[in-house]
Amino acid sequence: MHPEKSTESETYEVQVAGLPLRLKSSHDEQTVQELIDLVDAKIKSAMSSNSNISFQKALLLASLHVAEDLVFLKRAVRSRLDALENKAKGILTELDSSPLAKLTIDQ
Repeated sequence: MHPEKSTESETYEVQVAGLPLRLKSSHDEQTVQELIDLVDAKIKSAMSSNSNISFQKALLLASLHVAEDLVFLKRAVRSRLDALENKAKGILTELDSSPLAKLTIDQ
C-alpha cells in the first residue's frame, strides 16, 4: 500500500547520510522526507556502533536493518491476517450451523 502516491513524479534535491542526491519520486514531500530520515537514522546507527566501519559497510548494514524491519513487519501482518481469516471462517461456520440459518420465509 502506498498512501499519498500520485501518478506524477517530482524531483527532490535531498541529502542522505550527508551526501547530496537528486531523487525522483511520485511520493509527496513529507513521505520522501520520512524515507530519508529513516535511512539516515539506520546509517548513523550502523556507523555509531563501530567507529572503524567504512561508509559502504554502514550502508550495507543499514540496508540489512531496513530489510529486517520489512521482513518482520510482513510476517506480523501475515500472521494477523491469517488470524482474522480464521476468526471470520469460524464466525461463518457458527452462522451456517445456527438455528436461525435454517429458518425460511414461507410465501
